[in-house]
Amino acid sequence: MPVISILIGLMAGLAVWITLDQVQSRAVERIFGRELSMRLDLRARESLIRFDQYMANYASTTRLLANHRRLAQYLEPLFWFPGEVVDPVIYAGFRPFWLPDVFGRNALLAPSHVLLVDSRGLVREVYQSGEQSLPAELTNDLGEWLSDLDEVRTVLARFDDSPFLVVSDRVEDASGYTMGSLVVLVPVDAAFLAASEGSFSADSSAVALVDADEQRILASNEPEQLIPGTLLNEWGDEFLVTSQSLPAYEGSNWNILFATFIPQRSVAKMSSKVIDFERNQRLIAALVFITVFTLVIYLVSARLNKVLKRMTRFSQRALGIDQPGFKGGGNQLLLLEEWMQHFTSLVLRAREEMRRKHEHEMRETEALKAAIMEASLDSIVTLNRAGSVIDYNPTAEYTLGFDRDQIIGTDFVRAFIAPSDRANFIGLLQESRRRGPLGDRPHARTELRAVRNNEQLFPIEISIVPIALDDEPVYTLYIHDITKRKEAEREIKGLARFASESPSPILRVNGAARIVYANASSQPLMTAWETEPGGPLPARWCDQVRETLEGGETREYEDDLGSTIYSLLFVPIQDLGYVNIYARDITAVRRAEQESRQHQAELVHVCRLSTMGEVATGMAHELNQPLSAIVNYANGASRRLKSGQDEHAPLIDAMAHISGQAQRAGEIIKRLRALVGKQQPIRSVVDLNLLVREVCSFVEFETAKLEMQIEQQLTEEPIPVDVDLVQIEQVLLNLVRNALDALEEMAPGERALLVSTRRVGERALVRVQDNGPGIPAQRMDLLFDPFFTTKESGMGMGLPISLTILEDHNGTIRAESEPGAGALFEVELPVAADAAGSDDGQAAMAVALADARELNLLELPRAEGTHG
Repeated sequence: MPVISILIGLMAGLAVWITLDQVQSRAVERIFGRELSMRLDLRARESLIRFDQYMANYASTTRLLANHRRLAQYLEPLFWFPGEVVDPVIYAGFRPFWLPDVFGRNALLAPSHVLLVDSRGLVREVYQSGEQSLPAELTNDLGEWLSDLDEVRTVLARFDDSPFLVVSDRVEDASGYTMGSLVVLVPVDAAFLAASEGSFSADSSAVALVDADEQRILASNEPEQLIPGTLLNEWGDEFLVTSQSLPAYEGSNWNILFATFIPQRSVAKMSSKVIDFERNQRLIAALVFITVFTLVIYLVSARLNKVLKRMTRFSQRALGIDQPGFKGGGNQLLLLEEWMQHFTSLVLRAREEMRRKHEHEMRETEALKAAIMEASLDSIVTLNRAGSVIDYNPTAEYTLGFDRDQIIGTDFVRAFIAPSDRANFIGLLQESRRRGPLGDRPHARTELRAVRNNEQLFPIEISIVPIALDDEPVYTLYIHDITKRKEAEREIKGLARFASESPSPILRVNGAARIVYANASSQPLMTAWETEPGGPLPARWCDQVRETLEGGETREYEDDLGSTIYSLLFVPIQDLGYVNIYARDITAVRRAEQESRQHQAELVHVCRLSTMGEVATGMAHELNQPLSAIVNYANGASRRLKSGQDEHAPLIDAMAHISGQAQRAGEIIKRLRALVGKQQPIRSVVDLNLLVREVCSFVEFETAKLEMQIEQQLTEEPIPVDVDLVQIEQVLLNLVRNALDALEEMAPGERALLVSTRRVGERALVRVQDNGPGIPAQRMDLLFDPFFTTKESGMGMGLPISLTILEDHNGTIRAESEPGAGALFEVELPVAADAAGSDDGQAAMAVALADARELNLLELPRAEGTHG
């Protein structure tokens, strides 16, 4: 029987091998061809991706250079006149101040030219790294390329039959004014292509740029092997060429292809190795098939012999007989068969009980596994050995966004892994096989990009756990979406760069008022404070740091260092025990505010001088009365002395009248001096009613001319306001004189002017109301505009200046008018916190008003035009 089994095994093995050999040969050829095509295509795409990424690095580096602080500082004092003749400055062989070595730090080849171009497209400055001159074609079309430039622009251009990479971006000075563009010119030659390939250029393949129209090689990373200028079809016998279209670069003036050259000898060598390997494997497989089939049939026959013998011995021992057969009547074989059936039924029953117990345990295990997979926050996907999906949890369905009806059996790598990361994922699978399902080493894990069914890429962290089953190994993938983590990392990096690149000083100090961080812009401030990073703050700021940390509120201070004034913002970070100090140079702002106040004071003074004529007329009339009285009393005293009368009492009385009238004339002259005087504003707490009465006394001469009286409705209680007497009296006098000018058009006896005061909460109100012709509705919106007036001789600055003065006092003014019924102006001021109506307060306000008069601080401006 063994000889027969060996012969049967040989014949069966040969038959199976002849059948499988035909199928295997065709399958190997098909798989090899598909794998070779896939590898060549993958290599070509990887080369193109590296080339495109290398050009993208130039674009990002150009954007960094265009927004560099050194370039902005360089452009700040420059001004390029539109009409001037441009003679560009050329830096040959040395680097200018505005061009840091950012290309070398980013492992990029240095550009041949870097240009500063103004907004008209004219080259202003040129940095030339080598002896190669600037292409004339570039300067001729530069204006068109840079038009409507809102972001960094990358263009592959062709100048003098040579390819160049032209990258441009808008540049601004430190004030944010657009000065023009920064243009970087890089020749795309053998060095450029070799640098773009990096370490991958060490293999036998080569890359080149090809003119698609002429099918001619323009540049290659192996110029000695692939000669530029030769046609593409000349290399078909020596290389396997794979050409791809480059991404569309806006502004490119030619059609180019990116070609990958694989030597035919490498392909032939690979094919020869595969054929030899396949032949060896076929021979080994033939021997294995024949040997296995022979051994299997031999072992099966031998095993059957042993089983038959064991069944005989077992039946003998079970039935208690020494030899085959049963004692008693009946057919011995039938009895043995019946006994074997009974024995078999017992075995089957025990097997069924074990099966039910095992199924119960399996259901419990499956329920536990399903609960874990359902509740897992990470995606769990199980793949078979071929990489197809055989199981998943709901989180994976949501994260990857697949259709559950089509996911089972899908190739996971092609469906859900980004093309650029597929090789990495396959390598991770192979690493997981080496590590095995058990052991002390951690599972294989990495970060890569996945793709959803809508072709949206997102980052994931993946861990692979191999599971060894009886039939074939499977792989369980634990996938965690790290999109939010990556965004947080980018945000943290951006925030970290924000402080270091900020043009304003930013410092961080601890609770002991010591500087633990300071950006580069903080150096002038630390020099003025005579400190450095790690050193203490000046003693005057230590208490502010402690108070800010204890209070937990942001505080703002100013530090005048003489030539520079800083605004300091103290922001507490109580959790970490730090205080961030954000400084801002406000020297120009404070100087501008000071100049603005000086200009405003000069403008107010000019307005007072413009009213001097009319006010002087009233003052001259008042001055004429005391002077006439002085003359009359002096003449009367002289006549009494000449007549020889010895009565002294009339003479003394006359002298007293002369002295009183002289003092009155002196007060009038003081008013005239105050009218044209020029001094700094001084604030004090006064009664608003006293100011109104004073202003009404200034216009007594005008009211007498108009044959009318000003009606005053003032509150009985004083209204204290903290104001500059001269400026507020100027505002009130302006409104009163405007009203009087408007009443000139009314008939005598019909003129009425009401000035009233009242207090509403913490606000004081003064109303000036007349019954004149009013203000037309179309002119109401223009009342407070500078240089708007309704009077021929007016300047149109009265009401605008009044509004500015009131806003400086935290007050306001509003106007109402009904044509034919008059106009109403209401002034609103804040009530002073102290001296609120007490006798001491009234006395203090009266003394303040008198002191102001004595010090010649009262200025009497007039209004410019009727209500305007």
